Amino acid sequence: MVTGRSPIYRLSANLRLFFQGAYLSYVALFSWFAPWNYLGSKIIMPLGQILFFTYLGTYATGQSNADFYVIGNAVQLAAVSGVYGVTMSIGGDRWTGTLPYLFGAPANRLTMFLGRAAIHVVDGMMGVGIGLAWGTLLLGLDLSHTDPMALILTILVTAFSTSGLGLMLGSLSLITVNVMFVNNLIYFMLLIFSGSNLDLSKLPAVMQTVSQAIPLTRGIASARLIIAGASLTDVMPLLVQEIGVGLIYVLLGYAMFRWFEIQAKRRGTLEVV
Repeated sequence: MVTGRSPIYRLSANLRLFFQGAYLSYVALFSWFAPWNYLGSKIIMPLGQILFFTYLGTYATGQSNADFYVIGNAVQLAAVSGVYGVTMSIGGDRWTGTLPYLFGAPANRLTMFLGRAAIHVVDGMMGVGIGLAWGTLLLGLDLSHTDPMALILTILVTAFSTSGLGLMLGSLSLITVNVMFVNNLIYFMLLIFSGSNLDLSKLPAVMQTVSQAIPLTRGIASARLIIAGASLTDVMPLLVQEIGVGLIYVLLGYAMFRWFEIQAKRRGTLEVV
């Protein structure tokens, strides 16, 4: 953190740190990918998930429910960037041995922490857009009654909330080597509890309670309503709640991040992998 300077100078320094950190962490995560591998992860993977769950769901419940599965899984794709991408952006500092430099830098910790998620929010929005495009092109998803700005805002809020969860899991990756197991577990739990593939009203009460405590639930519900013709005003309460859930995970993640830094410096374990 820059001290002894004017507030404007400190603000500009923190903004530069935020955007540079966001860009470099994203580039470091994907720079080793060949272009076709990168495109495959962003284009083919969404197609596979949507086709699998849509055909499975319509086989079980009927073709008339196709939109339910298409929209649910398209919005669910925000968690690919939000959970996996953000976690790896934070945990990568430990795996590559750069964590001592990160914690030794006199930089604003909150700015560094939030910067790790910034581009993944945009990346998550792109993933949802690609999923909806596949649904429209191949599965007949009708967007003619959709308010585009309301849908974009819903996708943004959902990508933010899933990135909040990713920030918390990323902080967990600083103290455990089994974070990919945790990531996979959380992602598949989201497939069940978020309502992307199951009607939440038909789940047991305990599962419905869990669904209200995680990201995606309200974002998926909002997207379905908007595509069916609802306005932004209709879904605003759901979006406000989704933002609140995301902020809770961001705060929990930052508290864990700071706790790990203090404990690692005290015990001399910054370079332990």
